[in-house]
Amino acid sequence: MTESKIIKGSFFILIGNVIFRIGGYLYRFLMASLLGPAMYGILGLTLPFQGVFQILSAGGLPPAIAKYVSEYNTLNQEDMAKKTIRTSLKIMVFLGILMGFFMITIVAPWLAYSVFKNPTALLPLQAVGLITPFSVIVGAFRGAFQGVYKMEYIVATRAIEQMTMIIFATGFVLIGLQAFGAVLGSVLGFFFSSLSGIYIYKKYMGKYLKNKNPNFKIKIKDEIKLAKKLISFAIPVTITSLAEMIIYSISTFIMGIFLTSTLIGYFTAADPIARLPLMVSTSIATTILPAAAEAYVKRDKTQLNHYVFKSYEYSILLTLPLCIFIMLFAKPIMRVVYFTNAEYSLGGTALAVLVIGMTFYALYSVSTGIIQGIGHPKISMYILLLGSGLNVILNWFFIQKMGIVGGALATTISTVIFTIPTIYITLRLTESKLKYGKLTKIILASVIMGIILYLIPNNTYGLLLAIILSPIIYIVSLIYLRIFESEDIERMKEFSGKFGPLEGIYMKIVKKIEEKAMN
Repeated sequence: MTESKIIKGSFFILIGNVIFRIGGYLYRFLMASLLGPAMYGILGLTLPFQGVFQILSAGGLPPAIAKYVSEYNTLNQEDMAKKTIRTSLKIMVFLGILMGFFMITIVAPWLAYSVFKNPTALLPLQAVGLITPFSVIVGAFRGAFQGVYKMEYIVATRAIEQMTMIIFATGFVLIGLQAFGAVLGSVLGFFFSSLSGIYIYKKYMGKYLKNKNPNFKIKIKDEIKLAKKLISFAIPVTITSLAEMIIYSISTFIMGIFLTSTLIGYFTAADPIARLPLMVSTSIATTILPAAAEAYVKRDKTQLNHYVFKSYEYSILLTLPLCIFIMLFAKPIMRVVYFTNAEYSLGGTALAVLVIGMTFYALYSVSTGIIQGIGHPKISMYILLLGSGLNVILNWFFIQKMGIVGGALATTISTVIFTIPTIYITLRLTESKLKYGKLTKIILASVIMGIILYLIPNNTYGLLLAIILSPIIYIVSLIYLRIFESEDIERMKEFSGKFGPLEGIYMKIVKKIEEKAMN
């Protein structure tokens, strides 16, 4: 496993996440425009439960698949890698059907009538139960693709999910199915995504998971042992993922108890923009998990330590300036993104507060990927459980006093509190040391950019000007602070062919960086 493999994998996932976010915003924009704040708030109430029941159905097995497929491949046991995927899929399909039935018959009616006291939410919540059987299938195959570092296959399945979801959700809403139709679009998105996962696995994965022994079979008792090993790893991952959902979504849930659906609609509109920094961290965390597993199983501490620092460096390098930009121009961003309804700009203050928490959460995600990769998923589970508990308490009180801004503030405070010890523990477990001087320069470059952007008028025209100036200011600051080392420059050169017609401009920038670094 080379570092270029991690960068390539992260690059594919990052590109996929960018496309996925754009598609997600298109979906959100269309739904917000077609449904209006009140009905969009109903859709917002269903979104946390989509995530929760997908997690319960998958049982934390996709990361387990990625870890053990990577390890078995490293040990030249491809037959066991394939068996890992098949065993996991059996468990996940059973859980998907069970959880879907549970959501439709018990949970959705209880939430709609007893918790939210809003019968309009019943059908959208029940539709969530139809998602889980398909989401677990595609989840299993994505875990397999991650285990062999074929991140482009993950991107392909997500693209199909996104396109079909947008098309069908828009059509269903237009014919009058409202929030129920929006969720049905997600159902069909996962259905077609699962079909694409099966197709890609059968057509392309054979060369990565070869049949070394055509007559390979595993006894039932050995498959049970394998299942126990997978579940043992997956349980803390599942609990961690549920705790993550609490961090992400408890605000919306508690708002459903105390606030109107219109206010929830404003928060739901701000939330996906606040999560933009997670595009970078998710890309890195997805790739670092199998990479850390491989380095750990080889007992290569030097390589593992290198991966750890680079993961944090790239995450801070890309997420911090994005956070500062969104925080400074929160209201104009909301005004531009949801230009069909100026009311959504009322979520701007919540966005400015929430994006800070999501930036810290980006670092937590990278730490979790490393911790899970080296076989300690329970650690991140315990930390996140404490953090999510704190988040529930803070949200309960802050939302009643400060509305949607209180929910954003509660989430941000909680995230900062549990991210810092997670990073410390990750560094202790991997015996890694960060180059604090380099990280300090990255932070300083972001602050310089923020100070200059603060002087720009905080309106739509100022936003457009800031979009043009911010990358220039940031890159120039990085260059003159001499952030980049020879290793970084070589990596930049490797990506020169990825920019098409902009390759000339890109290489001029790299050349300037190289000249400054040598002086």
